Amino acid sequence: QVQLVESGGGLVQPGGSLRLSCATSGSIFSFYVMGWYRQAPGKQRELVALNSLGGTTNYADSVKDRFTISRDSAKNTVHLQMSSLKPEDTAVYYCNSNSRYGNLQHWGQGTQVTVSS
Repeated sequence: QVQLVESGGGLVQPGGSLRLSCATSGSIFSFYVMGWYRQAPGKQRELVALNSLGGTTNYADSVKDRFTISRDSAKNTVHLQMSSLKPEDTAVYYCNSNSRYGNLQHWGQGTQVTVSS
């Protein structure tokens, strides 16, 4: 059984930084693609950043140059370093993983990030 567990969320002031982490367990075939999505109140869940073992990394335009995704392939963990945080980054952040063929998607339970003074 695949499990994704996020940590690192919290309250931060505008301009501050946070680092989210996602620990995993289960079939390694489920972790070809790993990444982060977020959902703000009243909005749809949106992609933040994705990384694949094939070497592809994608970022939402709104977080480019501020967020960095990294992964430890040996441990199947993924991190999201968030800098220069803005109030509009406030959301529940979800860890996501999927197989190479997109048929083994899993989600974490989410971690709240609040950017406020």
